[in-house]
Amino acid sequence: MNKNDLAKEIASRMSVTVTQALCFIDTMNDVISNSILHEEPVMIQNFGCYMSWKQVERMGRNPKTGQECIIRKRFSVKFKPGKGLIDKINR
Repeated sequence: MNKNDLAKEIASRMSVTVTQALCFIDTMNDVISNSILHEEPVMIQNFGCYMSWKQVERMGRNPKTGQECIIRKRFSVKFKPGKGLIDKINR
């Protein structure tokens, strides 16, 4: 499912326009992104938790050439699914 498919599904379930659903998706994305940027976890009950984490600098390998290279430290995002989501997908 891509963003447009998601917007169409939200629009049909909430009886709103696809444009309004796209606005909702963009707003939610912006709110979650800003929270993660400020290192604040975002917990959505029965769905999951988005949190930032620091990756340390480490050695890596170019898969095409096999040449070793340094992967610089950076921030990334982890998602931990909630119990409700896990239960739903395992029914």
